[in-house]
Amino acid sequence: MKQVVQNYKSGELAVLDVPVPGCKPGGVLVRSAYSLISTGTELMKVSEAGMSMVGKARSRPDQVAKVMQSVATNGVPATYRKVMGKLDSYTPLGYSLCGVVEQVGSGIDDVKVGDHVACAGNEHALHAELNWVPKNLYTPVPDGLAPRHAAFGTVGSIAMQGVRQGEPQLGEVALVIGLGLIGQLVVQLLSAAGVRVVGADPDPARCELAESVGAAACGDPASAAVEAAVAELTGGHGVDQVYLAAGGGSNQPVELAARLCRDRGRVVDIGKCRLDLPWNAYYEKELDVRFSRSYGPGRYDPAYELEGRDYPIGYVRWTERRNLACFLDLLARGRVDVEPLISHVADFDDAVETYRSLKDGELKAVAVLFRYPEQKEEAEAGGAEAPVVAVPAVRRGGGASAPARSADAPVRLAFVGAGNYATSMLLPHLAQRDGVELSTVVTTTALSAANAKRKFGFAGATTDLDAVLGDKSVDAVFVVTRHSSHAELTRRALLAGKAVFVEKPLALTEDELAGVLAAVEESGNDRLQVGFNRRFAPLLQEARTRFGARTGPASLRYLVNAGRLQQGSWYLQQGTEGSRFAGEGGHFIDTASWLLDADPVSVYAVAPSGNEDLQVVLRYPDGSTATISYVTTGAPSFPKETLDLVADGKVLRLDDFVRASLYFDGRAGRKRWVSSRLPKARDKGQSAELAAFVRAVRTGGPMPVPLESLVATTAATLAVQAGLAGGVPVTLASAR
Repeated sequence: MKQVVQNYKSGELAVLDVPVPGCKPGGVLVRSAYSLISTGTELMKVSEAGMSMVGKARSRPDQVAKVMQSVATNGVPATYRKVMGKLDSYTPLGYSLCGVVEQVGSGIDDVKVGDHVACAGNEHALHAELNWVPKNLYTPVPDGLAPRHAAFGTVGSIAMQGVRQGEPQLGEVALVIGLGLIGQLVVQLLSAAGVRVVGADPDPARCELAESVGAAACGDPASAAVEAAVAELTGGHGVDQVYLAAGGGSNQPVELAARLCRDRGRVVDIGKCRLDLPWNAYYEKELDVRFSRSYGPGRYDPAYELEGRDYPIGYVRWTERRNLACFLDLLARGRVDVEPLISHVADFDDAVETYRSLKDGELKAVAVLFRYPEQKEEAEAGGAEAPVVAVPAVRRGGGASAPARSADAPVRLAFVGAGNYATSMLLPHLAQRDGVELSTVVTTTALSAANAKRKFGFAGATTDLDAVLGDKSVDAVFVVTRHSSHAELTRRALLAGKAVFVEKPLALTEDELAGVLAAVEESGNDRLQVGFNRRFAPLLQEARTRFGARTGPASLRYLVNAGRLQQGSWYLQQGTEGSRFAGEGGHFIDTASWLLDADPVSVYAVAPSGNEDLQVVLRYPDGSTATISYVTTGAPSFPKETLDLVADGKVLRLDDFVRASLYFDGRAGRKRWVSSRLPKARDKGQSAELAAFVRAVRTGGPMPVPLESLVATTAATLAVQAGLAGGVPVTLASAR
């Protein structure tokens, strides 16, 4: 196997072929997927190795003291041979990685071969293709967390242990000095804990990055900006905690900490910086100076790290391993986001050149990852680096698609669910429509069914779904329940031979989508419509007609100013009902695909840390792209939906389904069309969509939207979550 090593005497860096480590009892053999370069600690080692012997001595006075002790004990010749022998040896680099368990040692029962694990330790999580890792220095990776993100586990644990030492409380204000990799993570952890953060770093790019991931304000410590921000946030009292995450020989960080900390505040040293404490400043405020030791309790204890002896949780709540697992959990739940910190991903074979570029300053980075050969191969093949979401094929069985019915008989509709959307956006359009009979409403509570029956004139109300599905007089079933039940109710209604109108989303998982299509194939019933109403909006239809056919690829931008949900909304129950975008996103993907007259072939999604905002980029077969900005942090007074379509020298603008404009060049020069009238209310197409569905049920004609399009939109919506987890584009592959 290959491993990155360094000769501390000569400074040589190399990728060596070395033997594969054995899988000893009490640990696992891990094949690396990604390992993280600590741009602080490791570059310090690399820089020291390139110094002269005098320079090395000056940089490590602790080691010089050990040498002098050895001279006194063993004499100069023996000490010289010992020191030169140690210096002229290859030493490993690395201490934070994610990989796949290749072999399990005896005594291990919490992981199995093939599991992804995050690993820690400067003797066990090395930049090497294979590592043996003892039990207390690895932890399983949560489902859905990308390996490249899990590789941050150790460095995240270092930041987490530092934050724990500061004992932050809700509403406090903290100062983070040094916004390198550790400092950036400390900022995010404090923000997640309800602490307002001010950052200090001389690098403007790092300050900007810290503000993007949660800091309230950042600036150069030599300027007045940091002091002004602290004064504003604390009312002049000073910050509650200071985290020293800086390196180097300057004493400025500890002096700044004393100046900006409040009386009896806490100063936590995480990095390796100069600590000449100004006695008067620290004494007068009675500052509490604390040190944070690496990843947490257990570090440097051989019984814990090598022998696997855990500390009782009642006495030591947060050990190395528990910190590691906690940090991965925060990553998996989106409370911490490391993707913005990744400046570069290098192939493992290019390790030497990568270190050289970092040392010489050619590569300016916060975090750099090594990607190992198997990960590279999977990326090229569309695997781990380019995940695939299958777009299931639609296979129709041999049964009749449209049941025979009398042309002049009313279309009898049943509703499953009578919540706010059903009663405000669907039933008012159906209750007075000629040729429609509201047959039965089904709800889980008797009173809500009775209310819907009284208000909209249903012939019957029940809580018995089976009775409705077995009623041969019912032509179509509307599924307007919570998201988690849509796929199963749709599947059952299709198998019962009913036409189905299901509100978005059709499904929350690939398995649910497959189940719906299995019902189509089994029953031969493909009479399905999903409530993607925006393509039916009269204003948007007119604008599309005026835009005309395209000859070249298009660029579409769709801004959805969704706003924040009210506390208690069931949309917030993401564990059971899916994410907010999973529920609503199909609307906007369907609209984009309809305007571009194609289904997407790939999806790329990114999300800032700490909120539900999303950026989704869809790519289409002809090179067209659609960018959906789904934001919850905008001003409520701004329109909810704005859309721009640009192609062939034309620009179409839609303003919240109230106004549309088209800009183009004609023979007489510049032209512009503006919608001729302002509608009394926003018409997002619900009435037209319902009319089209009822007409299809009455006549037996095609459903308003082809089933293949509904499936493609649903698959693309599901791919957004996969893209967020992996941090890479997701290919939408047709499963034919």
